[in-house]
Amino acid sequence: MRHFGVLIPATNTTVEIEYTRLLPAEWQAHYARVMTSSASRTPFSPPRDADVEYQARLLGSARVEIVVLIQTSASLFADDYDAKAMRLMEGAGAPALTSAMAIGEALGALGTRRVALVSPYSPDVNARARHYYESKYGLRVAAIEGFAATDSYAIGQLGPENARDAFARIDKPDIEAFVVPGGNFPTMASIAGWEREFKKPVVTTNQAALWAIRRRLGSSDPFPGLGRLLA
Repeated sequence: MRHFGVLIPATNTTVEIEYTRLLPAEWQAHYARVMTSSASRTPFSPPRDADVEYQARLLGSARVEIVVLIQTSASLFADDYDAKAMRLMEGAGAPALTSAMAIGEALGALGTRRVALVSPYSPDVNARARHYYESKYGLRVAAIEGFAATDSYAIGQLGPENARDAFARIDKPDIEAFVVPGGNFPTMASIAGWEREFKKPVVTTNQAALWAIRRRLGSSDPFPGLGRLLA
């Protein structure tokens, strides 16, 4: 049995469902919730430092093998946030990473450089995502489509058809992969079907986080039906 810790925004209602329903029984996630640091309660701002530090320490008491912060947008607001988040999670006594890092690493592992970004985010957050992935991972974001969700609850109400229709609108021969950030955007069960239809890999937040966890733990366990990345 593999045990891993997951930090999610307090408003997230998707990660637990996707991991509980789609992961093999041998992989057990343990969850903790963190509050946004924004006074206006925007779901895109990083979580409170104290919450990340405290909840990671509590997950460590469950002897998890690794801890991941699944809030991709948190890493987009400061160039050093990934490093800061990993320092805050040190109390878990286990390796740590962020989902934003996982997406960048996954795209590199797939050998893709020119990508299309389909997200629930606003134009401002999408611009930050472009900067993050182009500056940190050497990607070229060739197309972007966002759904301008104003809060996490709106993201959770989006359906996979939103992403699929966006792929169809912006797909071009030179796009090598689709990226779908947003841990509260329900997507994991649809990845394999999208890849068959568009003949390109699809990388999403929750899928990439799982891939990065498996990679760091040195596991070769298969995760069937969740796309090329986890095949």
